[in-house]
Amino acid sequence: MSQTLFYAALGVLLWLLGLHGMLTLRQALRRIIAINLMGSGVFLLLVALASRSQPIDSLLVALVVTGLVVAVSATALALRLASALEREP
Repeated sequence: MSQTLFYAALGVLLWLLGLHGMLTLRQALRRIIAINLMGSGVFLLLVALASRSQPIDSLLVALVVTGLVVAVSATALALRLASALEREP
C-alpha cells in the first residue's frame, strides 16, 4: 500500500466516522466535533491527492489552508450559537 493511498483511506475513514457521529449524536457540542472530524477527513484526502504529483499541486494545498481558516471560523460561530441555545430557557 502506498503512502498516498493510506492517507486517502484514512481521510475517508475520518469522514465516515464524522458522518456516523452526525447521524447518531444529539448533543450540540458532539455534533460540532463530528462536523470538524468530517472536515479533517476532507482536508487529509485533499492533501493526499495533492501529493500524488511531483511537484505537489499548490492549488489543492491552498484550498486546504483556506478551508482550515473557514473551518475555525465556522466552529467558533457554531460554539457560540450552541452556548446561546443552552442558556435559553
